[in-house]
Amino acid sequence: MPSLPALPRPPMLSNLLPGSLRQQLAHRLETFRVPDFTLPPTLAKLVARLPQQPPTRALTLALNLALGRILPRDTLEPLTGRHLQMRVSDAGLTLDFTLTARGFERCTARTKPDLILSATTRDYLALALREEDPDTLFFSRRLRMEGDTELGLLVKNTLDAVDWDGLKAKILGRRAR
Repeated sequence: MPSLPALPRPPMLSNLLPGSLRQQLAHRLETFRVPDFTLPPTLAKLVARLPQQPPTRALTLALNLALGRILPRDTLEPLTGRHLQMRVSDAGLTLDFTLTARGFERCTARTKPDLILSATTRDYLALALREEDPDTLFFSRRLRMEGDTELGLLVKNTLDAVDWDGLKAKILGRRAR
């Protein structure tokens, strides 16, 4: 299988921000905690009726920016051609995507997903900000995985292996602790 193409690297945030603004941002990132919240059910009903393509495109763009930088391409090879679905339960979002030779793309196949990840908006944010780890969310039944358990373990282990502190330090132009 051919290797996935690399995307151009955007300039580092630390190079774009003046020192005082970078320090303020760093302080806020270090002290920020995602509050407990759930989106209103009426909003979920409305969002569920909207096209799911724009948020799926945003997700695949973010994943492609991370691919090869913080998400190792070779580790994710087993996801190639597999139908993945991410459900944001309280927002009414269902995002279908797959990994191809070109990177992550929206999945248009009407087949049953190989792996379904489900959580609330708050739990996905806490996971992304590393306030919660996948194991904690999974064992407290706040992150649900359905389908191919091998793919689920691959995704969970990949998230666990990301050096989030190093990434944060790199973004803010500091050395990792």
